[in-house]
Amino acid sequence: MTAAASAAPTAPAAASRIAVVTGASSGIGAATARQLASAGYRVVLTARRKDRIEALAEEIGAAGGEAVAYALDVTDRAAVDEFATAFKKIGVLINNAGGALGADPVASGDPAEWRQMYETNVIGTLNVTQALLPALTASGDGTVVVVSSTAGHGTYEGGGGYVAAKHAEHVLAETLRLEIVGTPVRVVEIAPGMVRTDEFALTRFGGDAEKAAKVYAGVAEPLTAEDVAETIAWTVTRPSHVNIDLLVVRPRAQASNTKVHREL
Repeated sequence: MTAAASAAPTAPAAASRIAVVTGASSGIGAATARQLASAGYRVVLTARRKDRIEALAEEIGAAGGEAVAYALDVTDRAAVDEFATAFKKIGVLINNAGGALGADPVASGDPAEWRQMYETNVIGTLNVTQALLPALTASGDGTVVVVSSTAGHGTYEGGGGYVAAKHAEHVLAETLRLEIVGTPVRVVEIAPGMVRTDEFALTRFGGDAEKAAKVYAGVAEPLTAEDVAETIAWTVTRPSHVNIDLLVVRPRAQASNTKVHREL
């Protein structure tokens, strides 16, 4: 077997062709759904914004892929449990729903924003993972992907609430991997650094476009949602015995959460 052949993506088996993507209405989630559909998965798009995921499902279908949309709030456990009853077997779960709110110091941070970030990033990931783990196991070849952040691996000023939530999400993935070793389910964590999407920074700063733009000021090429999605798809399509425990991906201009080369 040649090196090129051994590096080729693994086609999903019939029992594991379904891939569920949370937070699929925009950004990394939407880009990942497109990538997995191209790789042969039947993608289940979940997000709160039904119109967005329905439009994406139509787009994927028009491109020759398979996708269905399901409106879902990952923090609503009853809704998540109901959603999970639709599946006996699934191959992939992409825990992408999350996000950041605010950039205040710990001394003046809004507890409501901290709570919302924890609920979405951590409890949301817990809810969906718990609900779908039996179906992932039943497939005989399941993969759980947790899209965390470099914020889960290093601190920075003004990021306390988001950093705390992403550290918790990292620990969730790490602990799950220990607890289910020996089952036919892999646990992958993807930790992106600076990614420029249409909504992440804008949402973080309450719609303030000027503040959002400053995040990327002077950085010619931050990561794109497609960059991260390609990385996610690569980990998912490795041979079944290969588990990419943790993959940190940053733009070349970013050496750490606090060290970024800017040309201003």
